[in-house]
Amino acid sequence: MSPANGAFGANGHVVIVGASLAGLRAAEALREGGFQGRLTLVGDEPYEPYDRPPLSKQVLTGQAAPESTALPRASGLDAEWRLGTPAVGLDLAGKRVRLADGDELGFDRVLIATGTRARPWPNPEEAALVGVVTVRGRDDTVRLRHELAAGPRRVLVIGAGFTGSEIASACRGLGLPVTVTERAATPLAGALGGTIGAVAARLQREYGVDLRCGVSVTSLEGDDAGHVRRAHLDDGTTLEIDVAVVALGAQRNTEWLRNSGLGAGPRGVACDAGCRVFDMYGIVTDDIFAAGDVARSPHPLFGFEFLALEHWSNAIEQAEVAAHNMLHAESERRPYLHVPTFWSFQFGVSIKSAGVPPLGDQVVIVQGSADEPRFVALYGHHGRTVAAVTFDQGKWLEFYVNQIEGAAPFPPQYRNVAQPESRQVLQAEFPDPALPTEGPMIVRTGHSPTERAWTLMPARGGRR
Repeated sequence: MSPANGAFGANGHVVIVGASLAGLRAAEALREGGFQGRLTLVGDEPYEPYDRPPLSKQVLTGQAAPESTALPRASGLDAEWRLGTPAVGLDLAGKRVRLADGDELGFDRVLIATGTRARPWPNPEEAALVGVVTVRGRDDTVRLRHELAAGPRRVLVIGAGFTGSEIASACRGLGLPVTVTERAATPLAGALGGTIGAVAARLQREYGVDLRCGVSVTSLEGDDAGHVRRAHLDDGTTLEIDVAVVALGAQRNTEWLRNSGLGAGPRGVACDAGCRVFDMYGIVTDDIFAAGDVARSPHPLFGFEFLALEHWSNAIEQAEVAAHNMLHAESERRPYLHVPTFWSFQFGVSIKSAGVPPLGDQVVIVQGSADEPRFVALYGHHGRTVAAVTFDQGKWLEFYVNQIEGAAPFPPQYRNVAQPESRQVLQAEFPDPALPTEGPMIVRTGHSPTERAWTLMPARGGRR
């Protein structure tokens, strides 16, 4: 069967809600797969798709212009762009997407790729102070770069996940005094666990970061002109600051689906391993798909637990699977089996991970030494290797991806890999998932596709 003659025909209409990396890659994959029908991309930002990882790295430090992050686009895409106009609703029965400008788009199939946004500071009045910023999009980065260029006395970064740590690294690269607060025991605790997080803590302090773990910011205080000047911590400390970067993780953009009848909520949009979205009763739909940061799907390699992945590679790979399955009948569809991978560069060190570190309860360094730091650490769960993290040893990651895919035993025994003489298996020390931490890049969301509670999440790093 030709893909163009799939379940909804060559002349159907596909609407992609979310004009970022996942949305663009899905659109390109649809055309590459033979789709000749109408294609519409809806985006809430006025910009065409751009790359986000460079924002907290090259763009923030002035090494690259915001415009340079635009993603390359395949020629002949032949798509309609509705930019700067967010979707506000989805009519499942009528097969229509409602837009903020009052327009409606009928569809034969729709891809939900609305991604995430930065979690704001919980107090709106304090969040509105000049100098209080979050970093997610281009405009956020331009605003923060302007604040940093003014030469602040001190920058406060609230949250030591990957985003917060990268911003702190950029600030130190600019020679600015930086304080980082983190309610967990170490930086990156939610993403890599406290044992490896301790290495990150040492690295930050060696680079001159005033790192304060186990504390939370309770309030931000401004001057008479409305500019942030002080931060109050729950240990009684007051910090004199001019900039506060709120890096408290991400919120999934699902509110527009509140009354759609889909299995969507704060944890994401539930879909099966083929990217088809579940409805509120756990019944899979056939014309609604999801991909990228907003999606939560069961991963066959990790006990079919629903995972929400905030990874660049996930956005690409999942979008391609979704596009393929949109074009093909049931017998020709394929599952999403990509092993999650992620990378970060901070404080002169390249950190890369594969698999699902938060699934591991034990960790062991199998190459190098954490003292340098230049090493490979593996995570284990129930006698199986489930993840790998490298510090300046990224060349080995592909090898360990194969180990994860093959369900290699843990702790491992390698004959042809140089290993430390003393390999001590340690507890990974991930914080209690019921207590929010700043910025885990993989969120375990249980085994239920109907998890769609709209209760408010507790504020992370600030007041509950």
